[in-house]
Amino acid sequence: MRIRGRRWSLARQLLVLQLAGVAAVVAVGGCLAYLDASRATHDQARDKVIAVAATIADSPVVLAAASTPEPRGALQPFAERVRVDTGVDFITIMSPDGIRFTHPDPTQIGQRFLGNTAVARAGHVFTETYTGTLGPSMRAVVPVVDAAHQVVAMVAVGITVAAISAELTERLVPLLAVAAAVLAVGGVGSFLISVRLRRHTRGLGSVELNRVFAFYEATLYAVREGLILVQADGRVVLCNDGARELLGLTDNPVGASATELGLPATLARALCSGESRLDEIHVTDTRVLVLNAAPVSSGDGGRANVVTLRDHTDLQRLTGELNSSRGLAESLRAQAHEAANRLHTVVSLVEMGRPREAVEFATAELDIAQQLTDRVVGAVSEPVLAALLLGKAADANERGVELVITEDTEVGDLDTEGLDPRALVTIVGNLVDNGIDAAIEGAGLRDGRPRVIVAVRLDGRDLVLRVADTGPGVADTARHEVFQRGWSTKAPDGPVGHGLGLALVGQAVRRFDGSIELVNDGGAVFTVRLPLRHRAAR
Repeated sequence: MRIRGRRWSLARQLLVLQLAGVAAVVAVGGCLAYLDASRATHDQARDKVIAVAATIADSPVVLAAASTPEPRGALQPFAERVRVDTGVDFITIMSPDGIRFTHPDPTQIGQRFLGNTAVARAGHVFTETYTGTLGPSMRAVVPVVDAAHQVVAMVAVGITVAAISAELTERLVPLLAVAAAVLAVGGVGSFLISVRLRRHTRGLGSVELNRVFAFYEATLYAVREGLILVQADGRVVLCNDGARELLGLTDNPVGASATELGLPATLARALCSGESRLDEIHVTDTRVLVLNAAPVSSGDGGRANVVTLRDHTDLQRLTGELNSSRGLAESLRAQAHEAANRLHTVVSLVEMGRPREAVEFATAELDIAQQLTDRVVGAVSEPVLAALLLGKAADANERGVELVITEDTEVGDLDTEGLDPRALVTIVGNLVDNGIDAAIEGAGLRDGRPRVIVAVRLDGRDLVLRVADTGPGVADTARHEVFQRGWSTKAPDGPVGHGLGLALVGQAVRRFDGSIELVNDGGAVFTVRLPLRHRAAR
């Protein structure tokens, strides 16, 4: 449909359709009601004339008068009284030959009756519609029989068609009023529905709505970012393919509760919170996700939470590697600074004429650094892990913490063992950083220099990583929250990213089907076991 060169809106199309439907129903109902009323009126008129005619025919007055030579004088007044009392249009009493004894028009008395009388002369009652002296009428003709069952007279009672039509018209007035009321109510209801539909569809037509829906679906499922719409009761009402992939969902979650999807508790709470969230980091078993959320209101007053998800895994991994490189660079800077200080000391001792003390001072510091380097390189053949440990050792030393590599540390080339060295960088780097922070925090609780002890070794088919510190340890009530995103002992208003390191450790361990254990033994002790698939296959 078009109007003034523009497509009709869906609301207008529905209004016209509803109005046409209501009008058709009213018209059909009115026709059926008219036919029923017409039939009822004619049946009522027929029953009435038969009843009146039969009553008159059974009257002894009629039978007695019909037996006299001049019945007109007795029957005419009687017939007129009955006609007036019953409301019929005419009562004609006639002889078997059809000669009238009575008639509403006295001039017609003595004339022949206009109509069929053969059936009545045979002793039967019949009705017909016939045009007589008063015009077309519905009439009944009933025989008057004597004791010998002989027809001695006939009685014709009729109601004109005009009278029947007038009665039918009286019945049609309320019928038309009801039909008009139904049409009006249907029209008003259709208009209200149309207004509401127009508000919800924003005045768009069916073609425009179809186009909008097609574009909406194409956009929804084409974007790589995840998009989820969660109702206020936590039910998922929309989830695109990107969200299913990022969350690792195999089945369509629409209709399910967000808390029943097997997601981490913090992520599930974020989906259902109904609060605005900006660039929150959440860790699942396989991915690091950036979450943004905004509450919205629907047209019917309902509320929902629109959540977008972006994959931050690769960027987080690169960030971790960059942080490791930056830490190594900072450690080298610190070592260069210390080396410069030591060089100035050696030069000053030489200038003071004390070369022996200068040589002893220089070689002592060199021996300590070389011993750590030899210890790490000799025990750890994996170059990435060795570089990480040396960098962390320098960083710890600069911060006043001693990083100790245990005697039983021994690791070969991890590429041949089925492990990604970058995963070890994530696990060991974050555990050591956490240990250094904890050791510094607990420096006043124990005697001696704060320490972090690292052990990396093979145990059968597993690689065992153990990182212990001399810090205050982890409270028993917080152990189940340690590896969740957001847990941290640092100030809540500290730098962004606090509370993510141990969550990444937990993710990396789960990705390699490993396990992690936390105990308190003079500080926090983290023990990670990672299965070596290559060794297991052998």
